[in-house]
Amino acid sequence: MGIKRYTANADNTITNAFKSNLTTRATGSNMGLSDSLEVFRIYGQESSGSSELSRVLVNFPVTGAVSIKTDRTNGIIPESGSVSFYLRLFNAKHPFTLPRNYNMIVAAVSRSWNEGTGLDMENYSDQGASNWKDASSSSAGLVAWTTTGGDYHAEPRFTASFDNGTEDMEVDITDLVEQWISGSNPTGGSGGGPNNGKQNYGVGVFIQNETAFSSSYTKKFFARGSEFFFKRPVIEARWDSATRDDRGNFFFSSSLATSDENLYTLYLYNRVRGRLRNIPDIGTGQIYVSVYSGSADNSEPTGPRVKKVADGLHVVAGNPFIITGGYVSTGIYSASFALTASANPLTTAFDVWHSGSTQFATSSFKPKKLESLAYNPYSKYVMNITNLRDRYYQNETAQFRLYTRNKDWQPTIYVRASEVPENLIIESGSFKVTRLVDNLDVIPFGTGSDRHTELSFDVSGSYFELDMNLLEAGYAYGIKFAFYDDSVQSWNEYPDIFKFRVEE
Repeated sequence: MGIKRYTANADNTITNAFKSNLTTRATGSNMGLSDSLEVFRIYGQESSGSSELSRVLVNFPVTGAVSIKTDRTNGIIPESGSVSFYLRLFNAKHPFTLPRNYNMIVAAVSRSWNEGTGLDMENYSDQGASNWKDASSSSAGLVAWTTTGGDYHAEPRFTASFDNGTEDMEVDITDLVEQWISGSNPTGGSGGGPNNGKQNYGVGVFIQNETAFSSSYTKKFFARGSEFFFKRPVIEARWDSATRDDRGNFFFSSSLATSDENLYTLYLYNRVRGRLRNIPDIGTGQIYVSVYSGSADNSEPTGPRVKKVADGLHVVAGNPFIITGGYVSTGIYSASFALTASANPLTTAFDVWHSGSTQFATSSFKPKKLESLAYNPYSKYVMNITNLRDRYYQNETAQFRLYTRNKDWQPTIYVRASEVPENLIIESGSFKVTRLVDNLDVIPFGTGSDRHTELSFDVSGSYFELDMNLLEAGYAYGIKFAFYDDSVQSWNEYPDIFKFRVEE
């Protein structure tokens, strides 16, 4: 599963709105401990030309022991270019006028600020920093913003649109998060060039056109102090973490398919005492694969190496017998290639993983011939999670194994069943997680560009991992699946739901 959430570690609403007397502005008020955040623009309340504004400040754990940067260092989230980061703020219902058809700006804050301990969002009676005038406070006194209302970088900036006004905010801020991870370096990068990094001071959120001669009163979001676990501000990291191991679904090269479709991928999983570990001699570098036919009983590789289809990408230049593979993640390596069926095609092929004369592992696979008439575009599936438990703990990451077969499977039966149903390998599947008490999709289907809930598969079928820390303890949840139907180019959600409970 390619999803990780980082809850805000500080947030606040700052405003220059008038207090109830319509004389004094609340520029020194603080609302850092409130359970909601508020953005508004009020025009003409005090006088025909008066303007009142409210902005939101939110900070996230980018550095530190538990942070985005640490998770990248530890390999929990991928390198830059392979992961997207989304700012997510969740709508808080209220009885006041709700603006429609407007945009908000998300901008990087350019200096440090204090959250504060204020609560009063009605009368603005709690004073302290941060506020509209001041960023922070110390023993030496208040530290003012350079510009009232907060200091922000000019770039990058992001736009969120609200048509009905009730929408949650979800904005791709990947560029900014990557700059935060890089950090500030005024002397330039290691190569002497400029560093595009930024110090993390969080983001500011405000109405796009604050000078308009109209009101946009008022949009509220849940703050980090909210009692609602799934409504707190987060940065959500999403990436495609699926492992697509074709060992159980490898086809010979065919004129029925394109060159890309004829490429299949095999994986090597290097486990030492049950844990995935990098191969010392390889690390994160290249590994090589040679394919052999089998002995008479197909118990071991034998004979000369099998020649691969030379596509110019996956075969070593000048050597059609050696495939270049590479590093995937800790302890996992892969190689992609195509095989052409001979007059007497292989029933079993052996893949030998090596570097030079050093062999690391030998495995096998059974290539098949591609037959276009064998494909049923209207397949329906029967499924089950074979290792599902009744309950899980919040501090564990669980792997779920999915058994799938065709719904219309009809075995040959004589006196007793003579066939065991095959576990189908479905190459395009996705999952979602729903809280059962209110049917809230706490992890929706990730079937877009990030593909962060796509199922992995190997020779044993489909599977996925779920970090239980994403779920609130004390509740029951359900897992549902969707599969991509290439014939209609859409996802079909299945009604089956697999239930479990999360405990602390």
